[in-house]
Amino acid sequence: MTKKKLAVIFPGIGYHKDKPLLYYASKLVQSLGYDVINIEYHDIPQIKKGDTVMMKKAADIPFVQAQEQLQNVSFADYDDVLFIGKSIGTVVMARYLSEHEINVKQIWYTPIEAAFSYSSQNVVAFIGDEDPWSDVEKIKTMAQAQGIKLYTYPHCSHSLECEVVDRNIANLREVMHITECFITEKGDFRKATIQ
Repeated sequence: MTKKKLAVIFPGIGYHKDKPLLYYASKLVQSLGYDVINIEYHDIPQIKKGDTVMMKKAADIPFVQAQEQLQNVSFADYDDVLFIGKSIGTVVMARYLSEHEINVKQIWYTPIEAAFSYSSQNVVAFIGDEDPWSDVEKIKTMAQAQGIKLYTYPHCSHSLECEVVDRNIANLREVMHITECFITEKGDFRKATIQ
């Protein structure tokens, strides 16, 4: 009997399902037999780094919208559930999981610090060491404290990109390889190396 598998993708603000990390993650999970739900946000206020009031509001609105979009999903009908998030999406999914008892694997692309304020298990995360939206050293400390395997990419931004196109392609390939190892539990994703 074939397992029923579901992946839910929580985008960032301005980093939607057609951007490289989420586009290829979606293609990857579909190739592994997952149904895919793409969460979509709308009417998100403009935010500036350091504006904690607006950043909280910018996280609350997508959370409410995700709740609405997932309200009729019966997660219990699936043998395998996977949440994939980018940036603010990591906060939305971590908060969602804190309020719903669902056994999932989580993939965090460029998480922001607020995602770590929720108890998170079964997570792999990726961040650029020049990510302007995150305190990368703080994120490293929080990831280690929570037992989250965090891959850090040198000279990369909040999109996990740098100035060298070939390096971006290599990084994307590496991220998708680690993502697949983590999902399938084939190979040891914890031993993957960053070049």
